[in-house]
Amino acid sequence: MKEFVLVFLALVIGMNCHAQFNDTTNYFINYASTGTINKTNDGSSYVLNNALRFTLYKKNFSINTFNSWIYGKQQHQLANNDFSSTLDFDLFKTDRHIYYWGLVNYEKSYSLKIDHRLQTGLGIGYYVIDRKNFVFQISDGILYEKNDLENAEGLANTGYETYRNSLRLKFRIIYVDILTLENIDFLQHSLTDRKDYIIKSTTTLSVKLVKWLSVTVALNYNKLNVTHRENLLLNYGITVSRYF
Repeated sequence: MKEFVLVFLALVIGMNCHAQFNDTTNYFINYASTGTINKTNDGSSYVLNNALRFTLYKKNFSINTFNSWIYGKQQHQLANNDFSSTLDFDLFKTDRHIYYWGLVNYEKSYSLKIDHRLQTGLGIGYYVIDRKNFVFQISDGILYEKNDLENAEGLANTGYETYRNSLRLKFRIIYVDILTLENIDFLQHSLTDRKDYIIKSTTTLSVKLVKWLSVTVALNYNKLNVTHRENLLLNYGITVSRYF
């Protein structure tokens, strides 16, 4: 019952704060909390997903930080304790459609058997479509990665370094300022072993009930092929938003 109350409160107080961007320096902060709860006569399970984003934005560049923590139990046994922290930047030149990006990412994941993983990289991106209600972009680049993985069947070396090609596809669709659908997909292949790849996919659907209140559904999928681990999470929650 304690877990149920905590998750319910987190779902209700999920907050989304926005700053409208212009040519001057702008700031954007976003906090969202979603989760799922299942309780039957035979047992119970829950997953809580917290995410915090901060952006500093100017006309020619933006700096972003994103932190997420997923925690869950099934039949009173730990199922998820996954943490990720990312710092990235986008640099726009004369053509707004073309940009350069760089990032530093750290994560650890109980569900994917990652003790520690650090990624740093650079690349280039392109806005195929950049409209108010429809954005579609593609980017690619090279990442350096240092891993410390838990023991897995068939894995000879749990601590290793590699370079990856990182391909990203992203789109956002807004319908009459009520419904927002956003999707981000990553495919990251090791340059030395094609069987060593990472897949990440996040899809969110938000429906605005009133000006300041939305219902959000999020689908997250992650696969780390080298450890033969994957997870799929479907979360839902309530988002409160305001502009400042």
